Parts: sequence; structure tokens; C-alpha cells
Amino acid sequence: MINKKNLKLGTERSAIRELFEYGKKQKELLGADKVFDFSLGNPSTPAPKEIDETITDIIKNESSVLTHGYTSAAGLFETRKAIAGSITNRFGVKASPEEIYITCGAAAALCTVFGALTKDSDTEFIAIAPYFPEYKVFAEGQGAKFKVVPAETKDFQIDFEALGRLINENTAGIIINSPNNPSGTIYSKETLEELSSILSAKEKEFGHAIYIIADEPYRELVYNNKSVPYIPSIYNNTVVCYSYSKALSLPGERIGYVYVPSFLENSAELFAAVAGAGRAMGYVCAPSLMQKVIAKCLDLPPNLEDYKINREILYNGLSELGYECASPDGAFYLFVKAPNGDGNKFSEMAKLKNLLIVPGESFGCKEFVRISYCVDTETVKGALPLFKELIEEC
Repeated sequence: MINKKNLKLGTERSAIRELFEYGKKQKELLGADKVFDFSLGNPSTPAPKEIDETITDIIKNESSVLTHGYTSAAGLFETRKAIAGSITNRFGVKASPEEIYITCGAAAALCTVFGALTKDSDTEFIAIAPYFPEYKVFAEGQGAKFKVVPAETKDFQIDFEALGRLINENTAGIIINSPNNPSGTIYSKETLEELSSILSAKEKEFGHAIYIIADEPYRELVYNNKSVPYIPSIYNNTVVCYSYSKALSLPGERIGYVYVPSFLENSAELFAAVAGAGRAMGYVCAPSLMQKVIAKCLDLPPNLEDYKINREILYNGLSELGYECASPDGAFYLFVKAPNGDGNKFSEMAKLKNLLIVPGESFGCKEFVRISYCVDTETVKGALPLFKELIEEC
């Protein structure tokens, strides 16, 4: 009577989580300073002090019943209004509170959008490799099919010929993650304009909307004065999924939103379907306290200084050792080509030295490994000699 598919998901952790759990055990056995854990994208910089101050102020000065009680299913109006205002002010796209659905982080945002767009078992979603592995779980969990465009590994933009071959009459959406996990790449304006042109032509060919699902938890984590194009400004049929986990270092608080712009095709129906999917999955009413906090703190800038230091040390250090890696313009990951050409084997070699890096196969690039540098800087410095040993052994 047990669902076999969910049993498998519950007993076989992702490669990322598997390494993370292994690292926790090794730290207990050997000491934290003997394990160099680059597995999990868990922000290492503390949340801005204003977050704690706002939480304290709300708890002290606002009604406990309202603070800890249920909100509307779509979220507090004051929070939705604040988010819509921020979108309008920052990106020049006029947003309204009625277009915002508050979610329990980006995972819930993505699941509700996949649920809203999955018409039947023929529905397909397309990801661009490298991609966050849980996209496949989320999409297939809603009964849809999941397809992947192979990576263009020179600069990790998009192989448009390969994408064009995958799009068909059953395609509901293309998932775009920029800045990208795991490569740190930002999709350029030119790339997104070409994507927009292709999708517009395909919409006409097949007679229905093909949505971009913009997954943007790393939008604020950008280096070297790079900018991240706002996709709804380029392609109308874009749904935005956002989380405050990374920019405000709040991953455990599970707070984010879906933005369904009024100018996209079937916007009212799609918003209602997002709400319906949230209802069906039990995702209604995101944490009330954090909704209130976000309403007051959503535009706080992230603290990037430690990430910048780690990025520079690691990227320059690995490059000097002979590793191949695209320079990351955003997020807090390096996607490195395994010197032996096999990310799984290279990750296992590293594991023997208690250097924990994630094999790239689950991201759609089996010859790469992901290094998450949202860690203590001493961990980065201590790992470089181990990376030197590894490349010499390959």
C-alpha cells in the first residue's frame, strides 16, 4: 500500500544531501576542522541585523494572535503589496499585490507552478543543463515529463539548436535559473532575447503559450558589477519563482513567492491554478511571522564580502593548479571540470581526503563537479592543498 515512487525518493537522498549527511558524521568523528565540506548551498553569512531586530519588534509590539495566526492562503496583503512595489521600483515592470502568491520558499513556488501548468501526463517541462537536480523531482512529482537541453560548456549559455529540437506541442514551460546553480553563470540579455524569439515562434506554431519559469533565488548574489536581466521585461509569458533564502540568509525560514504578471497569457487562470496547486499540496499560508518580516525587510542588500573573498581565493587557486572552470558571475558555486573527465570518480577521490564536492551528473554534466563556497574562508584556504594533491593524482 506504500507509494513506490515516493518510497524511493525518501530512501535515496540526492547526491548533495548524501554528501552533506556524510560530512556531518565525519565532523563528529574527526572534528569540523578536518572536514572540508563544499556540498550544500547553505548561506554562511548571517542574516542582516535588521531581520532579528524586526522579528523582536514584531513579537514585542504586535498582536501575538495575528503574528502567529493563519494568513490568507495567498499571503498577507501587506506583504504582497510590498513585494509588488519592490518589483515595480526595481525592474520597471508594474506589478500588483493580486499577482503575488506567497510560498514556503522557492521549492513550493516551483511545485505550485509545475502543478498549475501540468495539464496531463503528456505535459513536458524543459531545463537547461546544468540545472538544479530537484527540478526533475518537482516536475515529475506533478505528473509531467522532464527533458534536458545538454550543456553548452564553453560559457554555459544555451544551445538553441538542441532546445529547438526538444520543444513540441506538449511543452508547457522552460526553466531558467539565473544566476545559475551550479555554474554561477548569468544568462545574458542577448541569450534571453534569442530565447524569447524562439519561444514566441513556437507559441505561434503550436497555438498555445509556452512559459518561462524563472527560478531566481540567487538574483542578488552578483559580482563584478554584473547585472541580471529581468526576464518578464524581455518575454511576457514569464512566471517568476523567488526565495529570500540566499540574499537574506534565511534558508530555514522557507519564505518566497510566485509572481504571475497580469500581462502574460491566461494570467488570471494561471494565478488561480497556482493557488489551487498550493491548496492541493497543502502549501497554503506561508509562515506568518516571516511574511511580516519580509514586508519590512525585502529590499535589504545581501552581504557579499565573504563570498567575494572565497570566490577569488578558490577560482584563482584552482586555475593556477590547472583546473578548468567558468568564472562565476553570481551565486556561490564553482562548476569545475574533473581533471580525470569523470565527476563521480573525482568526487569519490576527493571524499577519501574528506574534501566534499558534489558530482555533476545530477546537474546534467557528468564530467564536472560543483563546489559550494558559502563556507568559512579558512575552509577554502585549507582545501587548496587537497585540490593540489588530487590533480596530481589524476
